[in-house]
Amino acid sequence: MKHESAAQNTPPPSLSPAPSAQPPREDGDPPALWIFGYGSLVWRPDFAYSDSRVGFVRGYSRRFWQGDTFHRGSDKMPGRVVTLLEDGEGCTWGVAYKVQGEQVSEALKYLNVREAVLGGYDTKKVTFYPQDAPDQPLTALAYVATPQNPGYLGPAPEEVIATQILACRGFSGHNLEYLLRLADFMQLCGPQAQDEHLEAIVDAVGSMLPCSYLNEQALALV
Repeated sequence: MKHESAAQNTPPPSLSPAPSAQPPREDGDPPALWIFGYGSLVWRPDFAYSDSRVGFVRGYSRRFWQGDTFHRGSDKMPGRVVTLLEDGEGCTWGVAYKVQGEQVSEALKYLNVREAVLGGYDTKKVTFYPQDAPDQPLTALAYVATPQNPGYLGPAPEEVIATQILACRGFSGHNLEYLLRLADFMQLCGPQAQDEHLEAIVDAVGSMLPCSYLNEQALALV
């Protein structure tokens, strides 16, 4: 997946322990950490935070290559959720959340269960570029599923991924909801923020379902 230069993108306004990932702070400020979300965290962080900013990370592409047997699938029918793939020309849009003071330990404890224990993700430091100030990048913590984790499904044709998404449901809801909410977020980021992989899966889902049915399902899942 190739993206246009993210520094030229113009999306809409922002949506309202890893000490090495903490940015420098002024004396007297509580310790702070930025957490980058590029999947379900963009619409449902479910932890307390003091600030959030829409933006992007360079050098990574988003892929529906991670299996999910809890949130969006089951042991018998794993769902498909996103991870980050290293890609020199890639750019992935998402939301960075700032947690401070007691929020840091609370957020990391919660995300350890949600992303690591139940999701199979590891942590990684990334450079995040806020859409409203791309010349002022931030160091952020991201959760990335690597091929070494047991839930990793890897690449597949978009049509196969779409079929799997349509068939799967987990404790957090239908896998289709996950896909559509992520697609909605990308639309809010503006036409310059492209995700060809995501778009191809959405198109494949659309070709499998009547447009009216897909719209009804999208409304029902909100």
